Amino acid sequence: MISTIGERIRTVRKSNQLSQVEFANMVGVSQGTLSELEQDKYKPSLDTIIAMKEWFKIDIDWLIFGDDIKETKNIFNLSIELQEINLLSNFRELNEKDKDEIIQFIKLKLTRY
Repeated sequence: MISTIGERIRTVRKSNQLSQVEFANMVGVSQGTLSELEQDKYKPSLDTIIAMKEWFKIDIDWLIFGDDIKETKNIFNLSIELQEINLLSNFRELNEKDKDEIIQFIKLKLTRY
């Protein structure tokens, strides 16, 4: 479980592969403020929370309270199992050619069933 609001903000930013500057610009804060939010030096304003909800479609209960479901994550209004989160994270690290190969493999598997 991601225990602090700062850790959850960092999780949203990193899972969207954004730098602090990019993320800060999107939610309307400075990079310095974002850094302090991620370090739990300050709590985000309501405007910042709303901006994160609008930009990233995150679940506000999860962001504010850290409610966590053991097997299934419901962070971004999608029911995603931990295995799927790990698969997506690994997929994002591949180059484009390898991503295309994985997609073709999945299509092949799906046509067999």
